[in-house]
Amino acid sequence: MASQLAFKSRISSTSALAKIFNAQEMIASSHIAKARKVALDAKPYSDAIFEAVQALVAHADDINHPIVKKNEKNPRVAVLALTADRGMAGAYTSSIIRETETLLDKLDKSGRQPELFVYGRRGVSYYKYRNRDIARTWEGDTDKPGVERAEEIAGTLLDAYMAPADKGGVSELYIVFTEFVNMVVQKVRVLRMLPLELVPADDAAGAVDSPRPDEAEHGMTPIYRFEPSADKVLDSVLPKYIQGRIHECLLTAAASETASRQNAMHTATDNANSLIDELTRKLNASRQASITQELTEIIGSADALNKEEE
Repeated sequence: MASQLAFKSRISSTSALAKIFNAQEMIASSHIAKARKVALDAKPYSDAIFEAVQALVAHADDINHPIVKKNEKNPRVAVLALTADRGMAGAYTSSIIRETETLLDKLDKSGRQPELFVYGRRGVSYYKYRNRDIARTWEGDTDKPGVERAEEIAGTLLDAYMAPADKGGVSELYIVFTEFVNMVVQKVRVLRMLPLELVPADDAAGAVDSPRPDEAEHGMTPIYRFEPSADKVLDSVLPKYIQGRIHECLLTAAASETASRQNAMHTATDNANSLIDELTRKLNASRQASITQELTEIIGSADALNKEEE
């Protein structure tokens, strides 16, 4: 059995960790309400612009625009992974990286050449440590991203998508992020943002870029008249669509990160307290064993002295 000094040292260090975990949980719990509200407030705008653009995509047979058609001979594909800046969020970043690796492997096997874009210090460190080529990185404020960050990321990805193949352009754009469902459930999603295509309701469940159930088209699509031209209209819509979708993904990822950190810190605090209780029981048992041994030695010595006197 370990010494009492070792038990006291472990109890002291574990108590210090428990205080850190509890403080992190309290900070996350104070941020989650605002992060959840911001993410939910951004969703109606993102859904509205998605539905509007999807309705325009219904005219894909008549429209020849990069938003719906891209040079299929270009094998380069852009993949944006939204990770976290800080740790202590459980499996949040590792789940994103695992899903990103699966997507990259799938693209490699299909003959594509994925170009990786990473947002978040944890993801950047992971891929740099493994000498993975990264086209562009962004760090800072993953738990509370602003509009400026969304504009910067959207501008970079849109420039890569609109560039011709001979100048390093990409033919598709994917984003890997964590969708906030509730405080307990956060799902990792892979969304293909460009080019757009209509997905039948029966096939939507199995498609990577399928719309959510509330976004599915029902019935006949409206007929549009474009002024001054379809290309001019779509040129104006495309940047807003990309920025809106990326901004929503950043906000829902931030809410998911905060919720994951709160849940992880709550679990860590409970585990630390359980470990402290277990170590305290072992310390008491060690102390009792030491007292019992001392009493046994005293009684044995007294008996020996009594026998000598007799």
